[in-house]
Parts: sequence; structure tokens; C-alpha cells
Amino acid sequence: MVSAAAQGRPLKHDLFAMGLVGSAHGMSHFYQLVLPPLFPFLILDFELTYTELGFLMTTFFVASGFGQPAAGFVVDRFGAQRVLMAGLGLYSLAIGALALAPTFSMMFPLVVLAGIGNSVFHPADFTLLNANVRASYLGRAFGVHTLGGNLGWALAPAFMVVLAVPFGWRGALAGAAMLGLAVWLLLWWHRDAFRGEACPASTPGASMQLNLGTLFAPAIVLCFGYFLLLAAALIAVQNFLPAILGSLHQTPPVLAGTALTGFLLGAAAGVLGGGFLADHSHRHTLLIAGGLLGAATLLLSVAHVAFTATALVLVVSGAGFLSGVTTPSRDLVVRAAAPPGATGRVFGVVYSGLDVGSALAPITVGWMLDHGRPQWALWIVAAVIVAAVFTIVGVRSAASHNAPAAT
Repeated sequence: MVSAAAQGRPLKHDLFAMGLVGSAHGMSHFYQLVLPPLFPFLILDFELTYTELGFLMTTFFVASGFGQPAAGFVVDRFGAQRVLMAGLGLYSLAIGALALAPTFSMMFPLVVLAGIGNSVFHPADFTLLNANVRASYLGRAFGVHTLGGNLGWALAPAFMVVLAVPFGWRGALAGAAMLGLAVWLLLWWHRDAFRGEACPASTPGASMQLNLGTLFAPAIVLCFGYFLLLAAALIAVQNFLPAILGSLHQTPPVLAGTALTGFLLGAAAGVLGGGFLADHSHRHTLLIAGGLLGAATLLLSVAHVAFTATALVLVVSGAGFLSGVTTPSRDLVVRAAAPPGATGRVFGVVYSGLDVGSALAPITVGWMLDHGRPQWALWIVAAVIVAAVFTIVGVRSAASHNAPAAT
């Protein structure tokens, strides 16, 4: 599968495409973390437990997980840019509507709509990048894409708390919705940026037929499993690390929040280096395995050692950095496993594993915290990361007939 970005186009076109897609992906991840910082406010207003809040987040990710495969087919049929715009618009409006929810139960249909909006990003984003970025820069393009998402995650906690303190949780959600609409306007303003750069599957004569046997090929199924496991671990950290640290080591909230921010910023920094490594190496499986095993070791140490404040932030940030290094290589592995003309569908199916894993984690970790088992949460996070390593090694074996980028 060769990128349609033409080698003859100026490099600035590729870079601009990366920036636009990365900005959109940033809002996808930003919205995934707008509710967790508001949990204390919601608990007070609606008298909730962490299990109930975990179930709300699970509902969001279930909706997104079911939506991603369908979104992949829609992307291949109608074009990635249109689908991306529609998804971001729906997402922003759903977040804004949450600010008006009169009861906790009314939040559930709204997070379903938000999940449907979130479902379009991976199939649309990766299709746009494959069509608009030259092959020699795809590792960095996927790195910028992931960096945008990580920065969205990192921005969300601070943004929401800063607004929630003076304006309440409803005001914070309204502000988040306005930020999403501003990014939507940015994409609309530059709606001609991808003109003439058709998605591979939407070009004249491209096949729109892809049998289910291809989608359920061993390499694709193993990629799905990898994303499911990795997402379960990372969402557990992102949504509940401050609560885990507070329960396990009586870590002050400010320090626990700083550690989480360090994890997210560390992951963003890791992505930058990982993009260059991915473009200059064919040993993607080794990069992924080494990074994830290192991250699992550092997170597991937090379960057993009461680190000083500085050491805690450094250890957790290091875990984030090592996990971030793996992401561009991960995306290139999936790209190599996707048949030509089916980018949207394959990325939609594979990346729905992110939502399935994300749906499982909140309610599971919420139950552990409610029952006084914070250490269990970190043990499970480490074990799930190790299991993810085995799946990516399996992808290499299953896709050994593919191009070297899959190795």
C-alpha cells in the first residue's frame, strides 16, 4: 500500500496535513478525558460511586467501539474528510449537551452520541494521512497524530478543573464544547487542504468489496487484540491513577495529578522520538516490546514502593515516555497488515479494540477502588501490558509475508 501523497508535492503540504489531522485527533482524546476530572463534582451533585461513574465511561467506549468498524466502511464509501467533520461536530455538540443534563441517568444517551462521534477519528485520520503524506514520512505522521491525541489527554484535566472551580462542572463542559467547535471551524476553514487527494478506497475503479475473511485474518485479529489490551491498561492509568495513588500511598491530590500529567506529557515526548525511530527502522516489533515491557515494570514498581514526590513523577513520566515510543511503530504494523483499498475498514475494525479495552477498564478499576484494592489495579495494568506484547509478536508471525514494515 503506497501513500497517495505524492512524492512530487511540496513537503509543506504533508506537514500541513499532519497538523490538521493531529489537531482533530487531539479533540478526540481531549473529550475522552473531560469527565474524569469532574468526578468529584458529579459525586457531590448526584451522590454517585466510582463504579457508577466507571459505567458511564464504559457506555461511552462501548458506543465508540461499535461505531468504529461501521465508520471505517463509511469512510471508504463517502470519504474521510466529510466523515471526520461530521464526527467532530456530533462529538462537540454531545459534550455541550452534557452540560445541560438534569440528572445522571440523562447523561447516558448523551455519552452514546459522544461515542458515535469519537468512532470516526481513527479510520478517517489514518485514511487521510495515508492519502496525503509520503511514505517516507508516515512514521512521523503517525507520531504527530498520536502526539495530538496525547496533548489532548494532557490538556483535558487542567482545562476542566480550571473552568470547574469558578463555573462548576456544567460550565467546564460548555467550555470544552466550544473548544471542539473552534477546531471544527479550523477544519472547515481549511476544507480545501485535501482537495484532489482522494482516499485510496474512494478513487475511481477502486474495489469496495472486502470479504469478512480478510477482516478476520489472523494478523488483523491479533492487531485488534493488541489495541484492546493496551487501551485497557492505559485508560485505567489515565482515568484512575490519582485515585489509585491516593488510596494506595495516601498521595496528596496535587502530587497525584502532577504524576498523571507527567505520564501524559512523557507519552507525548515518547511519540516524537518514536516517529523518527519508526521511519528509520524496520524492527518495529522489537521497539514495541521493549517500550511496553519497560513501562509495565515502572508502573508495577509504583504498586510496591512509596516513592518520594520527585521520584514518583519521574517513574510515572518514564512509563508514559516508554509507552509513547511504541505508538508510531504500532500504527505502521497495522498499515502493513491492511490490504490495499481498505484502509478505513481495517483501521476501523482494528482500532475499535481501543474502545473495547477502554470500556472494560473503568468499571473494573472503579470496582477495585470501591472495595479497597488499589494495588490490584496496578498489577492488572502491568499484566495486561505484558499480554499486549505477546499479541504484537503474534502479528509479526501472522503477517510475515507482508512488507518489512510489518516486522
